[in-house]
Amino acid sequence: MRLAFLGSGAAFSQERYNGAVVVDGRILLDGGAPLLPHMHRLGIDPGAVQLLFLTHFHGDHLLGLPPFVLHHALVSQTPLTVIGPAGVEKVLETLFGLCWGEEWEAEFRGRFALRYLEAEAAGEVDGVRYETVRLDHGRRGCTGYRLHLADRVLAYAGDTEMTPPLEQLVAGADIVITEATGPGHPHTHTGWEEAEALAVRHPGTRFLFNHVYAGELTGAVHDLDVVDV
Repeated sequence: MRLAFLGSGAAFSQERYNGAVVVDGRILLDGGAPLLPHMHRLGIDPGAVQLLFLTHFHGDHLLGLPPFVLHHALVSQTPLTVIGPAGVEKVLETLFGLCWGEEWEAEFRGRFALRYLEAEAAGEVDGVRYETVRLDHGRRGCTGYRLHLADRVLAYAGDTEMTPPLEQLVAGADIVITEATGPGHPHTHTGWEEAEALAVRHPGTRFLFNHVYAGELTGAVHDLDVVDV
């Protein structure tokens, strides 16, 4: 499994870009900005990314998507399926309409196959089986995913506090991508010490920490890292 970290930072990090991960060149986990230039730098074809799992609607997880969908519409014209929390179609269509005005609905939207699916407790899309866990983050929460890829489970947390649902998400997973925003107890996020303790409690799992505000943490990824696991 190849994981390409287009960004690894927190929402207002000055050292790192917003979070987004490409899995095996075809699955996108969240869509923080920027997407297209970083895909190009890593040799990833944006048109080959046809499946997006979106954890929640905070800006640092979705503001890279308007240029990405425009590339799908005007360049690759390949299909895109978006799986996300309840209301995902309304939120993203509103965002794309704000970015591209009347041309989005009148012209761009019809140039490629774009479909939205609200994430279920368990499901399968384009051959990828998944389960979801509702994580604690802010007022609306966050949808964590467990993706079954070949014979392994990749757990992706998006943003979350260190609460029991996160333990449920990572239990038995082979690879975990979860956040470690900063020391102590960052508001509605996971702290460094909490993330490290989580990894200790699950010794058979490979942990990769992201959503880092500043500084360095053992086990954390960096922007434009490509990790084979």
